[in-house]
Amino acid sequence: MQPGNFETLRLQVHNHPGTMSHICGLFSRRAFNLEGIVCVPAEDNRTSTILLQVRESGDLEQIIRQLSKLEDVIRVETCNKLQSVFNTLTHASLDASE
Repeated sequence: MQPGNFETLRLQVHNHPGTMSHICGLFSRRAFNLEGIVCVPAEDNRTSTILLQVRESGDLEQIIRQLSKLEDVIRVETCNKLQSVFNTLTHASLDASE
């Protein structure tokens, strides 16, 4: 897989049960695959940052608009400088399996 074929979305969300389910459900309903997910709670535990790795697509702008409409989503932005997070996790996972 070429790194240039992916987009990284950064979401700031309310941190409570069901948030991830709502986000993943949106992608599932639109038959759009998530290639990677990283979720980290903020220090106050009231919000979390979610990084989503998705393949580039013409439908991506529509999905970003739909994510923005979800009640638990505070902010959505594309942030490809964070692609290295997924690259690092992939390499760590491959190293651990050897």
